[in-house]
Amino acid sequence: MIDVVVTGIGVVTPIGIGVDAFWAGLMEGRSGAGTIERFDPSGLPVTIACEAGDFDATTYISPREIPRMDRFTQMAVASAALAVEDAGLDVEELPKARVGVIAGSGIGGLETIEQEHENLRTAGPRRVSPFMVPKLMPNGAAGMIAMRFGFNGPNYAPASACATGSHAIGEALRWIREGRADVMLAGGSEAAITPLAVAAFTRMGALSKRNDDPMAASRPFDAERDGFVFGEGAGILVLESLDHARARGAEPLARVSGYGATADAFHVTQPDPEGKGAAAAMTFALEDAGRTPADVDHINAHGTSTPYNDKTETIAIKSALGNEAKKVSICSTKSQTGHLLGAAGAVEAAAVALAIHRGVVPGTINLENADPECDLDYVADGPREMAVNVAISNSFGFGGQNACLVLERS
Repeated sequence: MIDVVVTGIGVVTPIGIGVDAFWAGLMEGRSGAGTIERFDPSGLPVTIACEAGDFDATTYISPREIPRMDRFTQMAVASAALAVEDAGLDVEELPKARVGVIAGSGIGGLETIEQEHENLRTAGPRRVSPFMVPKLMPNGAAGMIAMRFGFNGPNYAPASACATGSHAIGEALRWIREGRADVMLAGGSEAAITPLAVAAFTRMGALSKRNDDPMAASRPFDAERDGFVFGEGAGILVLESLDHARARGAEPLARVSGYGATADAFHVTQPDPEGKGAAAAMTFALEDAGRTPADVDHINAHGTSTPYNDKTETIAIKSALGNEAKKVSICSTKSQTGHLLGAAGAVEAAAVALAIHRGVVPGTINLENADPECDLDYVADGPREMAVNVAISNSFGFGGQNACLVLERS
């Protein structure tokens, strides 16, 4: 089997842009939450989110191109540029037909839809942008990344809610393993912090209402958790065959060795209370990697800070790992970044690759009151230095769609 490695990472997150800033944010235990600044949230029942306030699209994209992209695409293109730079890829030397892009979004260009609907309502059809359709398409990011670099390989966009980024990486793994690509850029992006989305997620009962204390609002596995904190961002990983990486002298950060995907087939938003689908995804990913539960050192949990998810994910981990579950370090980086929806899986896979490479796992902030039903080791005492040889990254999306990745020391 062809070994597949991570050689580059690009991220746009609420706690840092680029690998070094993102990692520093994780190690400092920084929260990216605050009062929403992209629009006036007064009048909404939830007024907090994790915004990528430092993101400046002009740093990565020409002024001519920016108006043709929704914010989620801008973040994806920026992350791809950062990932290519981090990997040290010489784009001109690559065989373009052997390089592909799989980059998805859970929602796509919702900001564009809201803006253009307002233009139609207030000024008529002639004021609707001719760029509206390509801006709102969830596959717009994958297409724009390919055009940016001229990559002619496989190009598409998973749209599986919060599992999107992990599905993208898992599918990219398969393309390289099967010998049909040498290099793949894979991940996800989301920029859906809009009045309509905040209102809708609030009506679902999904969001934390800790408006008076936003930095403490995302508290995965804590007994007082009351919902997730909406986030935005993007993550793109450069995956390539180990032989291809060696031939160009690249240093792998980690190896992607396993991928599992399942469906709960239970409820459109609530996870299966027995965690059967999530547990199966972890089991399949470990089997795909040729690993057993005893091999696992660390899990980056889906860990949304919602009452249902954290409890059922704990059940699923115990089911998948058995007696080994108590020995594994588990963290939720959503405690710091908020929930990045379609970008979450990719950003969290990036955190896992960095943890493997740097020998430190992030902590879970705001875990102050242990939930008796969440009784595993969630690294509540801050980042932990430890050797990570085999790790799991979990992503479970609305629709009951589960994706699990196994990453290893290369």
